[in-house]
Amino acid sequence: MANETSKGIVLIGMPCAGKSTIGVLLAKALDMEFLDTDHSIELFLDSDLQTYVNNSGYQALRDAEEKVLLKESAYGKVIATGGSAVYSEVGMAHLKSQATVIFLDLPKQQLEQRMTNFTTRGIARRPNQSLSSLFDERRTLYLRYADLQVDCADKSISQLLAELLTLSSGCLSI
Repeated sequence: MANETSKGIVLIGMPCAGKSTIGVLLAKALDMEFLDTDHSIELFLDSDLQTYVNNSGYQALRDAEEKVLLKESAYGKVIATGGSAVYSEVGMAHLKSQATVIFLDLPKQQLEQRMTNFTTRGIARRPNQSLSSLFDERRTLYLRYADLQVDCADKSISQLLAELLTLSSGCLSI
């Protein structure tokens, strides 16, 4: 069982890459706490993400996300970040100091198939920015901050969980 001083695991990647879904399963398997930062942001803002983006803009959402990231502890947790967490250099440095950062890398074509609510999902993106453009912009950042990269192409949840458990056995003792 992980404790409050055990190094955590932070999952980064695009919306619909499976961070929250696999994060819950990974945390349970590792007997760690699970945290979804999108949920933490909504609690912090007292608003759902899309309403906040509509009222305050994407940059305000990124600013709120940075505040939430900086107040969270990653020790002893599996954290599923929002897809835009990587825009915060200080937020990512904070998380990396307490956890191993794993990039769930799902190909653009599979993201496009999964994401049916791109315009209503509460994504911190420039007005009229396409999913393809957002993917290209963020992928560079995901690769910059990732300690480990996991190719998620055509993998089932059970296959992905098994791979992450194998990776986790090495990174939790770092």
